[in-house]
Amino acid sequence: MGTTIPTKTSGESVSPGGRSLQTCLHVVGFLDLFGVSMIVPLLNHHVKSLGASHTTAGIIGSCYGVLQLFSSSIVGSWSDVAGRRYSLICCIVVSALGYALLGVSTNIYIYIIARIPIGIFKHSLSISKAFLADLVSETERPLVMGRFNAASSMGFILGPVVGGCLTELPGGFYITSFLCASIFVINAGLVWTMPRADLTRDTSYSSPSSISKRTTNMSSAKSDLLLKTSEENGRAVNTYSAQAIWTQVVSASRKVTRVALSDMWDIFLVRLLSAIAVMLYYSNFSLAMEERFHMTPKMTGYLISYGSALGVLAGFSLGPLSSIYKHNSYMMLLHSSIVTFVSILVYSLTPKMWVVVLSSTFLAFSTTVGRTCVVDIELTQGNKHGSGTLIGVGQSVTSVGRIIVPLFSGIAQEYSPSGPPQIGAILALSSMFLMYKSKSRYSVDSGKRVKVE
Repeated sequence: MGTTIPTKTSGESVSPGGRSLQTCLHVVGFLDLFGVSMIVPLLNHHVKSLGASHTTAGIIGSCYGVLQLFSSSIVGSWSDVAGRRYSLICCIVVSALGYALLGVSTNIYIYIIARIPIGIFKHSLSISKAFLADLVSETERPLVMGRFNAASSMGFILGPVVGGCLTELPGGFYITSFLCASIFVINAGLVWTMPRADLTRDTSYSSPSSISKRTTNMSSAKSDLLLKTSEENGRAVNTYSAQAIWTQVVSASRKVTRVALSDMWDIFLVRLLSAIAVMLYYSNFSLAMEERFHMTPKMTGYLISYGSALGVLAGFSLGPLSSIYKHNSYMMLLHSSIVTFVSILVYSLTPKMWVVVLSSTFLAFSTTVGRTCVVDIELTQGNKHGSGTLIGVGQSVTSVGRIIVPLFSGIAQEYSPSGPPQIGAILALSSMFLMYKSKSRYSVDSGKRVKVE
């Protein structure tokens, strides 16, 4: 059983080394989404060019979601056990391999094979968020998470534009895929160069003697603490041995099971419904813009980048916004969900392009705030389970949406380009209703947290 990495209390300040580590993680998030955002808007076009129908593309996307569903929780919990740096490097390197395979996907079978390693190991952002959650107090968490989301969204500003321009060149998709793989290799190098001293200090493993005390009190966490001790003392440990790997697998599985059997089903269901709603909005965005408004991929890329730029501003505004709401993440999430519902509904019904731009403006703010608040609520509700495990399970919940959305979107598009966002609006309304039913629980928890801090 893995030990939960303790977080800083509200009275502690982040060390200069911790701030340096936060900056590195922000760069990792930026490069990650920069590379991914070049590829994702082009996937539907590429699958169609390989001869796949909307429904076939939806089935392939659902298979990707299945891989994410089963791998998110395990990888997140594994990062609690094996260490953030080691697991983060592994995820980035294997994802780079997957995007490189996309660069040679001249038929549908190679395309499917290329999506497998990405579906299993594309969890670098989740591990980075867990890393940040270990570094700061609960009061600072929305602000730090918002800044990380803002830094990541900056990658989405440039990525779709670069991808849209490259795809108009001969063999543009393949060029974009290899460029994305190269960016991930650079990202892995950045994580490798992160100073070990900062990692050790900021994750609260300060000395071999303190580790010995924790081992006495928590014998079930012995193998996890020994791994951390080896990093601090600079000794080589055979983490690839069968015994160590088996210990990590068992520990990660136990942590995931505890979260699955907890009473957090309601917040995870809210996350699922909200994620599906937003994913349905974006699932056919490029094709819908082409069919409804005759926009080129390049112009659609500019529109996506515009929304990402607004997401950056929303991320930086989370600190003041959290203060205005008195650190009540529930109310922030509820209000942002209302804006999300209205924005998606308006987009699905409007025949005018300027209304689409307006709805994208509000949606960019609401989704950024909503993503940060739902993670903050999860970490507050289940702080005893470990940040990596909680964020991993949350990503698994979101992956259920990745299984459902491509199939629903593909079928809905057979009838109307506006079908997917209309279904998304209904689900967003359902999430608001569920949040309202849980109001007393989350309002009480938020009030307790403000009093403690």
